[in-house]
Amino acid sequence: MTTQANSSSGSCCGSCGSGDPVDVQGVGVTTVYKVSGMTCGHCEGAVAQEISALDGVTAVSAVAKTGEVTVTSAAPLDEAAVRAAVDEAGYELVGRA
Repeated sequence: MTTQANSSSGSCCGSCGSGDPVDVQGVGVTTVYKVSGMTCGHCEGAVAQEISALDGVTAVSAVAKTGEVTVTSAAPLDEAAVRAAVDEAGYELVGRA
């Protein structure tokens, strides 16, 4: 049910290698979330990009192999906002790890 609009080949795996963590510098509250549906570097990048756009987020690291997304923010994030960002990327937030 996961779709990826950002892939030029129509498949998420057609754009592997773009999953470098998004790091916008800073320290604060670190929360680890479980996200389902990530399978490659492109998936990691899409999730990290959407979450990093949330107010207060200073760093994001997504790992497809474990399904874990580590988010550092200035203050605790609203889980509904994180869920919406993950949904926008085309994946499902399972909850906190």
